[in-house]
Amino acid sequence: MQEKIIILDFGSQYTQLIGRRVRELNVYCEIHPFNHYPEIDGSVKGVILSGSPYSVRDENGPRINLEKIKGKYPLLGVCYGAQYLAHFFGGEVAASGSREYGRANLRVVDAQSILLQGISENSQVWMSHGDTIISMPQDYKIIASTGDVENAAFKIEGEDTYAIQFHPEVYHTTEGTRILENFLVKICGCRQDWTPDSFIETTVQGLRDKIGNDKVVLGLSGGVDSSVAGVLLHKAIGKNLTCIFVDNGLLRKNEFQDVLDSYKDMGLNVIGVDASERFWNDLKGERDPEKKRKIIGRDFIEVFDIEAHKIQDVKWLAQGTIYPDVIESVSVNGPSATIKSHHNVGGLPEKMHLKVVEPLNLLFKDEVRRVGRALGIKQELLGRHPFPGPGLGIRILSDVTPEKVRVLQEADAIFINGLKEWGLYDKVWQAGVMLLPVQSVGVMGDERTYENVVALRAVASTDGMTADWVHLPYEFLAKVSNDIINKVRGINRVVYDISSKPPATIEWE
Repeated sequence: MQEKIIILDFGSQYTQLIGRRVRELNVYCEIHPFNHYPEIDGSVKGVILSGSPYSVRDENGPRINLEKIKGKYPLLGVCYGAQYLAHFFGGEVAASGSREYGRANLRVVDAQSILLQGISENSQVWMSHGDTIISMPQDYKIIASTGDVENAAFKIEGEDTYAIQFHPEVYHTTEGTRILENFLVKICGCRQDWTPDSFIETTVQGLRDKIGNDKVVLGLSGGVDSSVAGVLLHKAIGKNLTCIFVDNGLLRKNEFQDVLDSYKDMGLNVIGVDASERFWNDLKGERDPEKKRKIIGRDFIEVFDIEAHKIQDVKWLAQGTIYPDVIESVSVNGPSATIKSHHNVGGLPEKMHLKVVEPLNLLFKDEVRRVGRALGIKQELLGRHPFPGPGLGIRILSDVTPEKVRVLQEADAIFINGLKEWGLYDKVWQAGVMLLPVQSVGVMGDERTYENVVALRAVASTDGMTADWVHLPYEFLAKVSNDIINKVRGINRVVYDISSKPPATIEWE
């Protein structure tokens, strides 16, 4: 039985980060909403209560019955979780005189505390709360304080229940990983044996047991998730897997053939389908971003469905869904508002009446890459930047035509190849070029021109939820701008987008 830690989410922006830190310590964990979590059984080694944007004093704040957890399993309350354990068990939480936010230094009060073993005196921690614990219940023992927060960390006597008012999962808590490891290993007794190799072994066996001799079809995109899912499935069921890669006419320059070539070495059975003309015809004249996405999504489903029906007796549709997608779909506050609507295979299971298999739905993005490396997939593929499902269709900020696609492909290739040549590609999370519906005056030779403007975009991020623009060298930007204007007919001006997310999004549409 796979041992695990359960993280109960009260809506904190940092909950996924707690999960990632636990996984980095080779301990398997699951994140569940506080009001919808599974039975706590023998596989559970401990429970973590997350932070929250709410106050424990709010009438509508999250409430949870801890009767089956507290005192029966090791428990760690973080921020809101700590205040919850104080406020609802006989202590008092009140608004802080000044908002306790930012760096603080920890003073260890109980040097014998297992949770704080090996933690340096004055270790830096990160606070982020407007409330504070002003009185503790009986049998609650303070184990650490800061200059402003007396009850920064505590333990309940007679229980393996601990709580901290700071965030151990964030980078600014310099010894946060040590604190989490103390909880996981010394208090919960976790073996730290959840590795990429162990994941591959158990997943491959699980896929064999689940699928048997049935046939599976997978939509490949050339990206990391679908590629790793494909190799895992191939390892499990071999020739019973068929992969379909659709060219929607909105891929990067030469990408269709390059991706097909890269899969040849991996032993996958891949069918390449060039449906460019169909997508271009259906997008003709459409300028609305949401309608463009829906046309691209609809056409993909229909093309994929036609190709899949050429394969006899298919029972399963494989998807490259990863864990953040799963968490979002059952989040505390329900799925996020629609900022964009596309999923490469959205709607396919219903249309095709197939059962769904998602071999990566337990993994974060960085874990997918680690599993890919353990499977022997080339770094060139694993290190690829994310690319939007609708492709260049949402990087052409007007109606899509084959000529506009050609222009954008040429400019994009110069930018992306330039990043690689200058050793900048791996320092950027995602990059691309946007073709703007703007024309500007220029001069080339002795002639006046009136041609297109493109915007370069390069961002740094960990998960795409937030992103900051990358400070690319001026010399690099000058070279790329010069090359695009000189080599791509139809462009006479290049600009660089220095907007962060939020408030801007990574893509322009």
